[in-house]
Amino acid sequence: MSAVGENVRRSDGEGKVRGTAVYGIDHEEPHYLHAKVFRSWLPAGRIVRLDTTKAEQIPGVYAVVTAKDAPHLHGFACHDQPLFATDVIRYEGEPIAAVAAETWNQARAALKAIEIEIEPIEPVSTVEDSLAEGARLVHENWEAYTEAFPLVRSGNVAAEATMERGDVEAAFAKADLVVEDVFRTPRQHQSYIEPRVAVARYEEGRYVVHTSTQWPFNTREGTAAYLGVRPSAVRVIVPTVGGGFGGKLVAGLEPIACLLARKSGRPVKLVNTRREEFLAGNPRDNCSIRVRTALTKDGEILAQESDTLIDNGAYGGEMPLVAGIPALLLPTNYRMGAMRMRSRLLYTNTPPTGAFRGVTGTSLNFALERHVDNCANALGMDRREFRLRNCYRDGDLGPTGQVLEETGFVQALEELERVAPWAEASAKRPYRGVGMALLLWPTNPMPGGMTLKLNEDGTVGIVSAAIEIGTGAMTQGVTQIVADELGVRPEDVVLLKPDTDVAAYDAGAQGGRTLFGAGNAARVAAEDVRTQVFATAAGLLEADAGDLELVDGHVQVKGAPDRRVPLATVAVTALWTAGPIQGTGKFIAPPIPYEQGCIVGSVFTAINAGSWNAHLCEVEVDPDTGKVTILRYVVVQDVGKAINPKAIESQIQGGVVQGVGYALFEELRLQDGVCQDTGFTSYRLPTALDAPAVESIVIEVPSPVGPLGAKGAAEAPIVPVAAAIANAVSDAIGKPMNEIPMTPFAVLAAIHGDGNGAG
Repeated sequence: MSAVGENVRRSDGEGKVRGTAVYGIDHEEPHYLHAKVFRSWLPAGRIVRLDTTKAEQIPGVYAVVTAKDAPHLHGFACHDQPLFATDVIRYEGEPIAAVAAETWNQARAALKAIEIEIEPIEPVSTVEDSLAEGARLVHENWEAYTEAFPLVRSGNVAAEATMERGDVEAAFAKADLVVEDVFRTPRQHQSYIEPRVAVARYEEGRYVVHTSTQWPFNTREGTAAYLGVRPSAVRVIVPTVGGGFGGKLVAGLEPIACLLARKSGRPVKLVNTRREEFLAGNPRDNCSIRVRTALTKDGEILAQESDTLIDNGAYGGEMPLVAGIPALLLPTNYRMGAMRMRSRLLYTNTPPTGAFRGVTGTSLNFALERHVDNCANALGMDRREFRLRNCYRDGDLGPTGQVLEETGFVQALEELERVAPWAEASAKRPYRGVGMALLLWPTNPMPGGMTLKLNEDGTVGIVSAAIEIGTGAMTQGVTQIVADELGVRPEDVVLLKPDTDVAAYDAGAQGGRTLFGAGNAARVAAEDVRTQVFATAAGLLEADAGDLELVDGHVQVKGAPDRRVPLATVAVTALWTAGPIQGTGKFIAPPIPYEQGCIVGSVFTAINAGSWNAHLCEVEVDPDTGKVTILRYVVVQDVGKAINPKAIESQIQGGVVQGVGYALFEELRLQDGVCQDTGFTSYRLPTALDAPAVESIVIEVPSPVGPLGAKGAAEAPIVPVAAAIANAVSDAIGKPMNEIPMTPFAVLAAIHGDGNGAG
């Protein structure tokens, strides 16, 4: 019986349920020291004086480090960020120094003993401030920074991307109607349960760090760069990860812990407080998006142009790569004759932003799908009919000229209609509304490798740096693929802890790529193992290797199930004849042809293993309080191949709830560059009472390059939620909601004409 397509239990489930799983925050080293970081309380300033002498004299303090101990700059895309501020402060919460002491209280006392004088500078607080004529440069020496990837940069523009196809001016000139909107979206914090943590030691000239990272090799690279050593001098080991959602992709605490460990001669443990998470946790970026569309009177999209401003915060990290995503994905759902897209990532004196599930897509889809509703309404056309008329079909060209094959929008809309008929849902009722949103979402194509080893008892070990961050991608999906390929039970597949000293490179848990990348690498590695198994078993069974198959933990002759031998026997025999059986596999998505030259400044130029999605939401709005109640939420999601249906359903449920928070509640508030939220007492997350019962329908439009046709499944569910809810709320109150979060105050303002239209 195949393990693929079954609701197999998570291999890490029991430990998490019983509380025996060892997370990063649980890990301790013998005689470790407690570390704390001294951070700026100002968003912008110059350090006039810094004296750590008194801190170093506090009893129990073993080490104090500052910028002089780590003078190197780093950044995933642009090397613009120091580990500690040197002479310039660029955001509230920026590290200035760090201490390590015997106890937490001693470390805290050392922080209080640090003497510092900072000359305040007027902060560049918003993207509008950043672009203003004569604006102060957040990075005066930006031209001196080196780049890891070719970027288009200038002044406060950390990165810029453009995309243009067709004659935009001519299309707008012949339009019957032009619709223009401005949309604004907030910062959203990942709010994972386990804060960032790093436990480091220095031994035999190398740094060893245990950390709850989503991308061990990126953390290794960043830590080494900050410390000025080669990457192989850093070993990253990943315990159980208590959530990430994109917030744990880059090195942060790890190089600080390593630096303190070397200077003190003792292991060091450094854990963020929740306040520090809000200040230095790389939340989702806030955006301003202007969209303008040329239409014919019968609903054809002639052209579209957009201008997207993304708040980078003070330093780049991976965000310069993100700057190209709006140019590629904003015009992604619908056919149009011509298009011109521009996106700019802007430095501000605010905490750096970063990846969060559906990176930039939540903002882009909100803008696009709200704009589509506004276009349909302006034409006097049914909103579903408008989408059905213009959505992609087989053979259409994507934004960059990529030929789209086996599209799934029509199928998704048909499935949605089957369970939630549009005419019935859209029947007018006082303060009741319905909205829908479409989404074509890519799977991250970055590389990965894997080793499978056949143990002497017939079980299979997975050696990989691919991270299980709670999605089940490794503990269910990849485990099931390996079990299916090698004819063993899923419970006989053992997932080993990721370790950069042992595992091949993997590009981390991001962009829905874990199952896609690791699953493909696993299939290649399994083929290697299978070949070796059959070579040994052929002698044991006196049969040709081509006549053998793997079934139920045995190798057997096809058509003769009585002629079989246990895998354990094969493994032991191979051990003493040909040597241990292990196989390796690697994968990177093949390049996709596109119209070169139409997109500039973007690393991503085409849509890899795209997933076709449709969401529908029904709401009721209380006209007296502005409260929005979600009455029904339906998701149709294409996953290519459902390796574990229940795991996918859980990801859809979780993604929708996070999207509800983004749409209705969450906003990491900044005022003049100062963060107003210090924890979950003021930062509003959705609770169980806010979570709708999500109806999920999985469709399968196989990817020709996915493992068994599978695509990324965990990221897409969050992306269209804000758009679907906003469309429903706009329908309910008869006013456009072009800004989120749609708090009761914002909804009341829109009802009473004060507007949430964002322009």
